[in-house]
Amino acid sequence: MKYQSDVEAVDALVKKYEVLRREIAKVIVGQDEIVEQTLISILSKGHVLLVGVPGLAKTLLVNTIGGVLGLTYSRIQFTPDLMPSDIIGTEILDEHRKFKFLKGPIFANLILADEINRTPPKTQAALLEAMQEKAVTVAGTSYRLQEPFFVLATQNPIEQEGTYPLPEAQLDRFMFNLILDYPSFNEEVDVVKLTTTGLNYKVKTILSIEEILFFQQLLRKIPVAGNVLEYAVKLVSKTRPHTKAAHPWANQYLNWGAGPRASQFLIIGAKTHAALHGKYSPDIENVQAVAFPILRHRIIRSYKAEAEGISLDNIIQTFLKE
Repeated sequence: MKYQSDVEAVDALVKKYEVLRREIAKVIVGQDEIVEQTLISILSKGHVLLVGVPGLAKTLLVNTIGGVLGLTYSRIQFTPDLMPSDIIGTEILDEHRKFKFLKGPIFANLILADEINRTPPKTQAALLEAMQEKAVTVAGTSYRLQEPFFVLATQNPIEQEGTYPLPEAQLDRFMFNLILDYPSFNEEVDVVKLTTTGLNYKVKTILSIEEILFFQQLLRKIPVAGNVLEYAVKLVSKTRPHTKAAHPWANQYLNWGAGPRASQFLIIGAKTHAALHGKYSPDIENVQAVAFPILRHRIIRSYKAEAEGISLDNIIQTFLKE
């Protein structure tokens, strides 16, 4: 990957991105925004929390993205009896009576944490620690995880019985909270056509691991104008009720606002969004394009908002309008 300049490298990324989208579309019908946000998150070194009812191709999406990016893939089905060692790995005595570490499924580039809210906090914490530290510790020995490392955790919004909701501090580890909706009528017709013929399309690898790591570093170097930086921080400040910069709606409808990590993710997300659309520096529109999935799980509605039927997206939309 020898490029004459960073500008040339961004141009190459735009071309690769278009090929990636076309290749993914051969398997995933519709869900264009979800695909784009997931790719933005991977290139931004972030993780995604995907909320959607069963049967909306969450597993297929992760499989397909893993295939086009040439990443090793691991699926962990979270259950009430899952232990931290089932994720991280465990030490065993080998034939020479020496301890040997057997790596768990966390040692892959792309992790699908299916129904993360079905497992107790102790096991959730083991995954979330690995997400933050990019390493796990077993019996005093630290093991680095492979780069790139990306977790896509899913939650079923319908069934809440027997679940362990993620605490806000742990939700904050996720860059995006994406809401997966039902397909449109025409998309569902295409899904049924595609999945009932017995034909299986195998996606081609478009980006190598080396290229992903290169582009992750490149995107961090993209310059940001001072007014865009200030806009992102002001937007996050508006969400914090009963502070100097609070928006009236925050005081009225929120119990808690977003922390500094939201500002950081808004900027890196805007950089990536801008680059994928052929810009060499993000503007305010790029910040707004990633604002909903970044803020959605970082602000907590008050009882008044719930009683009046005001959703989180309504509140974020109001902040963006000003």
